[in-house]
Amino acid sequence: MHFALRAVIAEPDRMLAKRGLTRVHHRILFFVARTPGLSVGELQTTLDVTKQAMNVPLKQLQAQGLIELLKADRDARVRELHLTATGAALESTLTGEQLRLFSEAFQAAGSDARRGWFAVMDGLAKRL
Repeated sequence: MHFALRAVIAEPDRMLAKRGLTRVHHRILFFVARTPGLSVGELQTTLDVTKQAMNVPLKQLQAQGLIELLKADRDARVRELHLTATGAALESTLTGEQLRLFSEAFQAAGSDARRGWFAVMDGLAKRL
C-alpha cells in the first residue's frame, strides 16, 4: 500500500513543489473542481480540518491565482470557492496524472480486479 501511494502521488507532488504547494493544496483544488461554489465551511467539513488549517492553503491558492472566493448569491456572508481557469488546468493535470496511473494498473489487472478494487475502496469509504 505504501509503495502504491508513493507511485500515485510522486509526479503530482513534484508538479506542486515547483509552485511551492503541497498535497493539501491538491485536495482543495480536487474538491472545488468537483463542487464549484462549495463554501469554505463545507470544504472544511469534507476535508475534516479546522478553519485555521484551511486559512493558509486557501490564501496561497488565491495568491497564485488558482482559486477565488466569491460572495454567495443566496447569502452575502457566505464565501463560495471557485477555480480560476489556471486552477482548473492545474487540477486537471495533477488528477489526470493519477487517473492515468490507475487506468494503466486496471488495464494490466483486468476487469475483475477493477471491480474488486472499487468494492474495497467503497467499503473503506463507508467507515468514515
